[in-house]
Amino acid sequence: MVGNTFGYLFRVTTWGESHGRAVGCVVDGCPAGLELSERDIQREVDRRRPKSAISTSRREKDEVIILSGIFEGKTLGTPISMLVYNKDVDSKPYEEIKHLFRPGHADYTYQAKFGLRDWRGGGRASGRETVARVMAGAIAKKILERFGMKVVGFAREICGVRCDVNPSDFDLDELSRLIESNPVRCPDGDVAKRMEEEILKARDEGDSVGGIAEVVARGVPAGLGEPVFMKLDAYIAFALMGVPAVKGVEIGAGFRVARMRGSECNDQIVLRDGRIRFETNNAGGILGGISNGEDIVVRVAIKPTPSISKPQKTVNWVDMVEDEIVVKGRHDPCIVPRAIPVLEAMVALVLVDCMMMQGLIPRFLG
Repeated sequence: MVGNTFGYLFRVTTWGESHGRAVGCVVDGCPAGLELSERDIQREVDRRRPKSAISTSRREKDEVIILSGIFEGKTLGTPISMLVYNKDVDSKPYEEIKHLFRPGHADYTYQAKFGLRDWRGGGRASGRETVARVMAGAIAKKILERFGMKVVGFAREICGVRCDVNPSDFDLDELSRLIESNPVRCPDGDVAKRMEEEILKARDEGDSVGGIAEVVARGVPAGLGEPVFMKLDAYIAFALMGVPAVKGVEIGAGFRVARMRGSECNDQIVLRDGRIRFETNNAGGILGGISNGEDIVVRVAIKPTPSISKPQKTVNWVDMVEDEIVVKGRHDPCIVPRAIPVLEAMVALVLVDCMMMQGLIPRFLG
C-alpha cells in the first residue's frame, strides 16, 4: 500500500502494529558485500528502548531477528527482512476506551480513512512502528560509515529548557558519548538534569511535554540532492515529517532567517586547506537543494505525548454522543529522547538513497 514504503533506490517497507505479533521491515536495494550482523542492528534498536523513569513502563526486549538477505556475515544484495516480536503487550486498557477517540491521536482519522482501525495501542499509527525504521536506519548508518559519514541527534530543547551546545565545536564521537550519558540525550549534563525534572513533573501531574531534537550529519560530500523537486532539504523534511509526533522541521538557521538580513544570512565562501568551505552554516549544509559539504543540520519540533491521564473531552463514535476520556496504560511523558534514534535513522536513509542516486555507492562493497 502507498505510504508504507520509503526511498527510491534504497527502499524500506515497514509492517506491523503496536499490539500485533511483531513489527519489522524489508530493506531492498542494499549493496552486496556489506558486513552486517544482528548485533549491528540490535545496537541501534537498544538505543530506542525505554531505559528510565522518563520512559514508558512497557518493556519489550526487541530482540532483532534477520530472516533474509545475509549470508556468511555479508549482505547479498537481495531484500533484507528483519523483525522483533511484541511480547510485553497489554491491550486491556485500550479495550475499555475502544469506542472513544483519543485526543491528539490518529484514532478518528484512521477510522475516517479505512472505516475501521486497530484500537490496541494505536495499531499502525503507534510509535511502536518506528522500531522498524531504526532497524533499516542501522543498515544505512553502517553504509555511511564506509564513506566517512556520521549522523548524530540530541535533545536541543525539552519543555522550554534549552541546550546551547554547538555541535560544530565537537568531534561527533565525543558528542555521541555526551549525548548517551543521560536519559534525555542532551550533551549538556546540567541542562539534562533540568529537562528530566520537567518531564518527571509533567508525568506526576498526569501530563506530558514536547521539545526540539537536532540531527547533525557530518562528512556528507557536496553534490547530493536533485534540482527542483527532489531537493535534499525537501527530502529530509519529508522523511522527518513522517515520524510520529513531529510537527515541524527546520534546516540550518531555519525560521531565524526571517529576521536576518542577507548580509547576515549568507554563508560567505572561503578556501580552507585548499578546499571550498563556508565561514558560517546558516544554510545547514544545503544550498539550492544540494549539499555543500558542510554539516547538515536539521531540527524538528516534537509534540507532547497525546496519551495523558488528565480527563479530556471526546466523542463515543458508536453512540455518537460527547463523552470524557482518561487514557490509561503505559506511555512516555516525553517522546523526544526515544525519538532521536528514529530521526537519525530517517536522515541516514535519505543520505544513502541520495548517494546511490548520485552513483557514489556501488552495487558491491568489496
